[in-house]
Amino acid sequence: MPEDNSQTDVLHTLENGVSWITLNRPEAMNAVTWDQRERIMTLLSSASADPSVRAVVITATGKGFCAGADLRGSPDTGGTERVAGDVARMIRQGAQRFIASIMDCEKPVIAAVNGTAAGIGAHLALACDLVLAADSAKFIEVFVRRGLVPDGGGAYLLPRLIGPQRAKELMFFGDSVPAAEAERLGLVNRVVPAEDLEKTAREWAERLAQGPTRAIAMTKQLVNTSLDVDRATAFAAEATAQELNMTTRDANEGVASFVERRSPSYEGR
Repeated sequence: MPEDNSQTDVLHTLENGVSWITLNRPEAMNAVTWDQRERIMTLLSSASADPSVRAVVITATGKGFCAGADLRGSPDTGGTERVAGDVARMIRQGAQRFIASIMDCEKPVIAAVNGTAAGIGAHLALACDLVLAADSAKFIEVFVRRGLVPDGGGAYLLPRLIGPQRAKELMFFGDSVPAAEAERLGLVNRVVPAEDLEKTAREWAERLAQGPTRAIAMTKQLVNTSLDVDRATAFAAEATAQELNMTTRDANEGVASFVERRSPSYEGR
């Protein structure tokens, strides 16, 4: 059985209500292994369930954010003969489940992209709720260079971020997109100097961690599903979300602080 290095290959700290998840295989440009994906999914699930976690940051060490998938050690890439259905199962249980875990996390997730984000690494960043990028970062839909179809939700994510025509341009050609161009296209929220990336991510995350966490969670869900449903369904979901939200302490605090003309103090409950 291969050695499990996920505890050191994925670093984790909890500071001021923020769960920091850091890919830590700089020698491999943080190409993500099966064990790393499982570890990150576990941390995201724990963040959803833990009231003390109110925001999440995903970042990486070294020069690369994530150079894609490193499938060595995957339970589906052993020495047995591949049969029909194996690849689809590997994608469903691996890359797609990985990306879905970010989108489904009940806490806001920030990507702090410190370097190259390629293939599943690009989708890891783009699945996050907010994306910060160092000015040296770049994004690459690398699949076409290998004769592959984009997986890990790429064909779902990109058209929703930048429209189908731009998405097809990136996926058909596989060109490297510098951070400034990614910001112009709408792939990232903000580009900052590399030396300011961690500081900016910390400022954004800690600001989120002081917010009404349950309201933000429901807002995330509404936005993530908005392009998949009709207006009537979206409006009904919005009304239900507000009904549920009004039972939270933070909603009551928000209303009370407005009436009393003071700043609110949110607990995340």
